[in-house]
Amino acid sequence: MHEIAFTIGKLSIHWYGVFVALAFVTAMTTLLIERKRAGLTSDNVFDLALIAIFGGVSGARLFYVVQFHDQFRDNLLDVIRIDKGGLVFYGGFIVALVVVMLYCKWKKLQTLKVLDIYAPAVAFGHVFGRIGCFMQGCCFGKPLAADSVFPSVVFPAGSAPAVFYPANPRDLYSAVRTASESMPLIPVQLYESFCNLLIGILLMFLLRKVKRPGGVAAIYLAAYAVMRFTMELMRGDHTDHIGVFTPSQTVAVFLMIPASAVLFWYAGRRYRNAAE
Repeated sequence: MHEIAFTIGKLSIHWYGVFVALAFVTAMTTLLIERKRAGLTSDNVFDLALIAIFGGVSGARLFYVVQFHDQFRDNLLDVIRIDKGGLVFYGGFIVALVVVMLYCKWKKLQTLKVLDIYAPAVAFGHVFGRIGCFMQGCCFGKPLAADSVFPSVVFPAGSAPAVFYPANPRDLYSAVRTASESMPLIPVQLYESFCNLLIGILLMFLLRKVKRPGGVAAIYLAAYAVMRFTMELMRGDHTDHIGVFTPSQTVAVFLMIPASAVLFWYAGRRYRNAAE
């Protein structure tokens, strides 16, 4: 884990910001490659990318600030310091989805087809986003036993994972809590990055197979919701829960229901058409 990629004078460029930028470039490239499937022009893609970036970053940051508001009590200006991490994917996804749909309605575009090509773009972008989380030391996993056969990662002293899970238990009760590196933790950020890569590859294949508009987008919602719900079980940075679920698990359940309903409806129509 290395937070700082490089410095320009007194300005420090964080790896998190670098990988978020790579995420947007990757998503944009995917949209440009697949734009003709949704009847989009290059101008449409750039317009959609700009509003999705603005809406996505704003929504992701808003959800993070609401969820972890205690972090900003002493310095409200940190609310806008997204270069240091602190974006909630579901917040960005929901807000970006709304603004993209509004744009499609305004421009009279084929909304469902646009969402279909957005699905792999978001998945591939998320691959780099989670690597950024790993480099920043956020969204970290739960501790593993030192003799565990599963891969683990140790974060340096002073990092958020080391504050939550110091290797020396006495540091948990110290005033500063920066003396120890972290315990061995599950590298959940990298697991999720890899899963997003697999989902993206699957969606690119399905774009060429699924003919019904909205089908690929629904598959993405369902697949990501299942994956994210599972990954949350390995996360070690959550202190708030809604009942027994984390906030992201709760959102995953609510997104999984309509996505599954759409897929079952499509499957039912296909079965009825075949029977006729």
